[in-house]
Amino acid sequence: MTRRVVVTGMAGLTSVGLDWAQVRASLRAGRSGVRRIPEWSEIDGLACRVGAPATQFETPEHYPRKSLRSMGRVAVLATRSVELALENARLRDHPALSSGRTGISYGSNSGSPPAMAAFTGQLHGNRTLRGIAASEYLKFMSHSCAANVASFFGIRGRVMPTASACTSGSQGIGQAYDAIRFGQQDVMLAGGADEFDAMDVAVFDVLYAASTRNESPQHTPRPFDADRDGLVVGEGAGCLVLEDLEHARARGVPIHAEVIGYATNCDGRHMTNPDPAGMEEVMRLGLAGAEIEPCDVDYVDAHATGTPAGDTAESRATHAVFGDRIPVSSLKGHLGHTLGACGALEAWITIEMTREGWVAPTLNLEQVDSACAPLDYVQEKPRSVDVRIAMSNNFAFGGINTSLLFQRWDG
Repeated sequence: MTRRVVVTGMAGLTSVGLDWAQVRASLRAGRSGVRRIPEWSEIDGLACRVGAPATQFETPEHYPRKSLRSMGRVAVLATRSVELALENARLRDHPALSSGRTGISYGSNSGSPPAMAAFTGQLHGNRTLRGIAASEYLKFMSHSCAANVASFFGIRGRVMPTASACTSGSQGIGQAYDAIRFGQQDVMLAGGADEFDAMDVAVFDVLYAASTRNESPQHTPRPFDADRDGLVVGEGAGCLVLEDLEHARARGVPIHAEVIGYATNCDGRHMTNPDPAGMEEVMRLGLAGAEIEPCDVDYVDAHATGTPAGDTAESRATHAVFGDRIPVSSLKGHLGHTLGACGALEAWITIEMTREGWVAPTLNLEQVDSACAPLDYVQEKPRSVDVRIAMSNNFAFGGINTSLLFQRWDG
């Protein structure tokens, strides 16, 4: 017998706010976190010079130096998002954290790029080990976020790092859901983070997938828009505290939502080209896992990054499953593409909107591309929607797809 899984804590750090009140105000006012990055003009050949860093975020003063030695900015972001989510769940300093029945499923696109650059620069550039700090590897190892969170909070349950690029955060939530559903853990800290670095934008720049609207950063990215020209890299971290329903009830804490479905699959066809068939299939698998029909879903939070091929493929896959009856929007226009964090941040924001009965529009979507499927795109302003069940989708390089389903908690 499987167990029901609920969300008892949530938090996020973004370019448009470091808590829900700030993020909510930005979404409702149509504010973007994208800005021009002047220092990128010094990088020869880099065409994209816009990004969405979390400029307000600073390392908390109460974080001890001993802990910070092994943390790059990405791990600090991750740790802070978890800390805020634990406080929201009334679990900070709770004995459940070190019981062995609480685990972590948290990911990132990579570890900290500056630490990786420092290490490889000395080793391969200067051909020396002198000047390499012993802690540099701990900052850029692929499981840096999950390991540092475990150490910081004394977690003794399972630690499952996810490193699947843009599905890192959503796979983190999905794996946490499965761990609780099948009785392996009672509580899971789930999500993803990524720090802002030129290396990440360079990856998309060389693929001609990054926006070059450098003179008008507030008008890019443009998911689903006929005039879109690529994605904009962002920064952030998000965490959901997932908990067995009976465990949460025994603690007497508020419940924000229930996770009712999760699916992940792989296109198995191409490393970078999107595949509508794989996207469609993961949505159908998510619905089947939740034991619901497409007509039961009230809103779809789209991945939609603003790339010509990706948005078109996703729109067609979404239409194949839902037709044109369901409101669809993307948060990338506000936040930028936060890579390993996007699945967690978008899940958090989707749940918050669901609780309040509205959904954000896709910022900068002015004229829907005729190549995209005819969906009910939310444009221009927030829309009041009675959302009982929401689907949040993410897609990554390597053909990795995820679909999460959340149900509003009315109990």
